[in-house]
Amino acid sequence: MRVTIQDFLKKKKDGQKITLITAYDFPFAQIADEAGMDALLVGDSLANVVQGLENTLPVTMDEMIYHSKMVARAARSAMVIGDMPYLSYQVSLPDAIRNGGRFLKEGGAHAVKMEGGREVADTVAAMTRSEIPVIAHIGLTPQAIHRMGGYKVQGRTEKEAEKLKEDARILEDAGAFALLLEAIPAELARQITEGLSIPTIGIGAGPHCDGQVLVLHDVLGLFDRFVPKFVKKYATLKEDAAKAIRHYKEEVEKGVFPGGEHSF
Repeated sequence: MRVTIQDFLKKKKDGQKITLITAYDFPFAQIADEAGMDALLVGDSLANVVQGLENTLPVTMDEMIYHSKMVARAARSAMVIGDMPYLSYQVSLPDAIRNGGRFLKEGGAHAVKMEGGREVADTVAAMTRSEIPVIAHIGLTPQAIHRMGGYKVQGRTEKEAEKLKEDARILEDAGAFALLLEAIPAELARQITEGLSIPTIGIGAGPHCDGQVLVLHDVLGLFDRFVPKFVKKYATLKEDAAKAIRHYKEEVEKGVFPGGEHSF
């Protein structure tokens, strides 16, 4: 059965953790879905780990839809969440609704994620009224990298922490069904989580959130250009892949491959 918003809410109520991971293509989405992940986030982080870009700002809606389609084809039970890219929702409410709707109509997603605090509350409300489920995202918001001066932990001061707690309540009232907390102190994440009726999903926000999300390429050890403190590698696939490709190269050069068993 498909994981739904109601499942998210029930897991929070029952104290069960929610599991998310990013996915950008059919093969890895299929693996993650079969592993039982609750949701697959088609993150604009594909800019970094798939496209080789320095930040997420250049990613377009068309590119996000392209990747969302691949993930949706693979997901049999996991919820698919499309990540609203930069300038897909900031310009106007009609743009936000149109682009969010594209994720559902064209991309096969079941919900979208959107960065920002109280400044996007009206957008969250408008999208929710248009039957586009929204996960809000506060704390470190990568689309605001230039304003923030880089990828830095947010909410360290009392003033910043209070603002984030207020933003969380405003976004819940606006209709967000979950809240992603990125790179904030664990104690602050605990306070926000306990103060909301909707679930929180943490990435670099400590153990008290209702769920966790990580970037697939970080989990599998496929991306090592920059590894945040909050990442835990569960495999070293980059090393394994390099070893396999070198082995293949050597066998071709030595005339070992293809052998008789690989020929017609």
